[in-house]
Amino acid sequence: MSKTVINSDKAPAAIGTYSQAIKAGNTVYMSGQIPLDPKTMELVEGFEAQTVQVFENLKSVAEAAGGSFKDIVKLNIFLTDLSHFAKVNEVMGRYFEQPYPARAAIGVAALPKGAQVEMDAILVIE
Repeated sequence: MSKTVINSDKAPAAIGTYSQAIKAGNTVYMSGQIPLDPKTMELVEGFEAQTVQVFENLKSVAEAAGGSFKDIVKLNIFLTDLSHFAKVNEVMGRYFEQPYPARAAIGVAALPKGAQVEMDAILVIE
């Protein structure tokens, strides 16, 4: 099976030894995205704005892979404060429609660069 590196200049550049995504066959494994503005590489301010930025970053990488949010089969959400879970659901409703992807929401002590939210995803592109 061939593997292809996926890269979008509309999402933040990788800040470590990883790719934004890897496509293996018809499956795309997206690396975690934090709420960095891809133009400035700075965190956006406020939890809702951070959540929106993460979804926009994921969307850009999905599109670079030839897919969309409709192709996401698994979404992992990492939060430094689980009390924000309702807001994540609200924002997620702006980006997804049924059938929703499988999902996990995990509380963590800290995220890179002080982000409040990070997400990664798996897409299957038919």
